[in-house]
Amino acid sequence: MEGPLHPIAADVWVFDDAFEHVLLVKHRWRGWVPPGGRVEPGETRREAACRELTEETGVVAEVLEVPAAVTVRSYRSDWAPTLGLSYVAVIDRSLPLTAEPHQPAAWIPYALPRQSKVITRAAMSGSRSRP
Repeated sequence: MEGPLHPIAADVWVFDDAFEHVLLVKHRWRGWVPPGGRVEPGETRREAACRELTEETGVVAEVLEVPAAVTVRSYRSDWAPTLGLSYVAVIDRSLPLTAEPHQPAAWIPYALPRQSKVITRAAMSGSRSRP
Protein backbone atom coordinates (compact mmCIF):
# COMPACT_ATOMS: atom_id res chain seq x y z
CA MET A 1 0.00 0.00 0.00
CA GLU A 2 1.51 3.29 -1.07
CA GLY A 3 0.05 6.61 -0.06
CA PRO A 4 0.67 9.83 1.83
CA LEU A 5 1.22 8.03 5.17
CA HIS A 6 3.26 5.09 3.90
CA PRO A 7 4.95 3.29 5.52
CA ILE A 8 2.67 2.40 8.40
CA ALA A 9 4.37 1.71 11.73
CA ALA A 10 3.24 -0.32 14.74
CA ASP A 11 4.64 -0.40 18.27
CA VAL A 12 3.77 -1.97 21.61
CA TRP A 13 3.66 -0.28 24.99
CA VAL A 14 4.43 -3.16 27.37
CA PHE A 15 3.68 -2.81 31.08
CA ASP A 16 4.39 -5.10 34.02
CA ASP A 17 1.52 -6.56 36.05
CA ALA A 18 1.89 -3.89 38.75
CA PHE A 19 1.90 -1.05 36.18
CA GLU A 20 5.12 0.26 37.69
CA HIS A 21 7.46 -0.36 34.73
CA VAL A 22 7.34 0.01 30.97
CA LEU A 23 9.48 -2.06 28.58
CA LEU A 24 11.47 0.18 26.22
CA VAL A 25 14.31 -0.21 23.72
CA LYS A 26 17.09 2.31 23.19
CA HIS A 27 16.96 3.47 19.58
CA ARG A 28 20.24 4.87 18.21
CA TRP A 29 18.90 8.41 17.68
CA ARG A 30 15.34 8.47 19.07
CA GLY A 31 16.37 7.40 22.59
CA TRP A 32 14.17 5.13 24.74
CA VAL A 33 11.04 4.13 22.79
CA PRO A 34 8.51 1.28 22.75
CA PRO A 35 9.45 -1.71 20.59
CA GLY A 36 8.10 -1.22 17.08
CA GLY A 37 8.72 -0.67 13.42
CA ARG A 38 7.37 -0.88 9.90
CA VAL A 39 4.35 -3.02 8.94
CA GLU A 40 5.63 -5.45 6.32
CA PRO A 41 3.61 -6.41 3.21
CA GLY A 42 1.19 -9.25 3.95
CA GLU A 43 0.98 -8.75 7.72
CA THR A 44 -1.63 -6.97 9.79
CA ARG A 45 -0.69 -4.02 11.89
CA ARG A 46 -1.21 -6.08 15.06
CA GLU A 47 0.99 -8.89 13.69
CA ALA A 48 3.68 -6.31 12.94
CA ALA A 49 3.51 -4.98 16.50
CA CYS A 50 3.89 -8.51 17.93
CA ARG A 51 6.74 -9.34 15.51
CA GLU A 52 8.62 -6.16 16.37
CA LEU A 53 8.18 -6.81 20.10
CA THR A 54 9.66 -10.29 19.72
CA GLU A 55 12.49 -9.17 17.40
CA GLU A 56 13.55 -6.28 19.64
CA THR A 57 13.05 -7.82 23.11
CA GLY A 58 12.63 -11.59 22.74
CA VAL A 59 9.19 -11.30 24.37
CA VAL A 60 6.18 -13.10 22.91
CA ALA A 61 2.98 -11.50 24.18
CA GLU A 62 -0.68 -11.02 23.39
CA VAL A 63 -1.49 -7.41 22.63
CA LEU A 64 -4.86 -5.72 22.71
CA GLU A 65 -6.97 -6.38 19.62
CA VAL A 66 -7.22 -2.70 18.68
CA PRO A 67 -4.63 0.07 18.92
CA ALA A 68 -4.63 2.13 22.09
CA ALA A 69 -3.35 5.20 20.24
CA VAL A 70 -2.77 6.46 16.71
CA THR A 71 -0.15 9.04 15.74
CA VAL A 72 1.07 10.79 12.63
CA ARG A 73 4.75 11.62 12.84
CA SER A 74 7.74 12.60 10.79
CA TYR A 75 11.19 12.59 12.31
CA ARG A 76 12.73 14.90 9.73
CA SER A 77 11.29 17.71 7.63
CA ASP A 78 12.35 15.97 4.41
CA TRP A 79 10.61 12.66 5.34
CA ALA A 80 6.98 11.90 4.57
CA PRO A 81 4.73 11.50 7.62
CA THR A 82 4.12 7.99 8.94
CA LEU A 83 0.92 6.66 10.48
CA GLY A 84 1.80 4.94 13.77
CA LEU A 85 -0.45 2.50 15.63
CA SER A 86 0.34 1.81 19.28
CA TYR A 87 -0.79 -1.44 20.89
CA VAL A 88 -0.59 -2.41 24.56
CA ALA A 89 0.41 -5.58 26.44
CA VAL A 90 0.82 -6.50 30.09
CA ILE A 91 3.41 -9.18 30.91
CA ASP A 92 5.35 -10.69 33.78
CA ARG A 93 8.47 -8.57 34.29
CA SER A 94 10.49 -11.66 35.20
CA LEU A 95 10.36 -12.93 31.60
CA PRO A 96 13.87 -12.87 30.12
CA LEU A 97 14.71 -10.15 27.61
CA THR A 98 16.76 -10.87 24.49
CA ALA A 99 17.50 -7.51 22.95
CA GLU A 100 19.08 -6.86 19.59
CA PRO A 101 22.84 -6.22 19.92
CA HIS A 102 22.66 -2.59 18.82
CA GLN A 103 19.43 -1.76 20.66
CA PRO A 104 19.24 -2.64 24.38
CA ALA A 105 15.89 -3.34 26.03
CA ALA A 106 15.08 -2.51 29.63
CA TRP A 107 12.26 -2.19 32.10
CA ILE A 108 12.01 1.50 32.97
CA PRO A 109 10.20 2.51 36.18
CA TYR A 110 7.54 5.15 35.91
CA ALA A 111 5.03 6.74 38.24
CA LEU A 112 1.32 7.14 37.68
CA PRO A 113 -1.17 8.51 40.16
CA ARG A 114 -2.71 5.58 42.07
CA GLN A 115 -6.17 6.13 40.56
CA SER A 116 -4.71 5.93 37.03
CA LYS A 117 -3.16 2.53 37.82
CA VAL A 118 -6.56 1.17 38.87
CA ILE A 119 -8.20 2.42 35.69
CA THR A 120 -5.35 1.11 33.53
CA ARG A 121 -5.40 -2.31 35.21
CA ALA A 122 -9.15 -2.64 34.55
CA ALA A 123 -8.74 -1.60 30.92
CA MET A 124 -5.93 -4.12 30.39
CA SER A 125 -7.61 -7.16 31.97
CA GLY A 126 -7.84 -8.88 28.57
CA SER A 127 -4.13 -8.57 27.64
CA ARG A 128 -1.70 -11.13 29.08
CA SER A 129 1.57 -12.74 28.03
CA ARG A 130 1.41 -16.05 26.18
CA PRO A 131 2.38 -19.20 28.07
